[in-house]
Amino acid sequence: MASRAKDTHTTNRVFRVPDQDWEDFGRLAGERERARVLREFIAWYVRRPKATLPKRP
Repeated sequence: MASRAKDTHTTNRVFRVPDQDWEDFGRLAGERERARVLREFIAWYVRRPKATLPKRP
């Protein structure tokens, strides 16, 4: 179950991924950029208008 978000925030989601993949992803995307890249990918995947596939390093 997702936690409740404040009106100014999106709901926190649980995402399970192997530790090594998460570390490698952080190294390539940037430790503080993981969420942005995942949001961009999801928007592209569900075909939101003007969404583009995130650039790979």
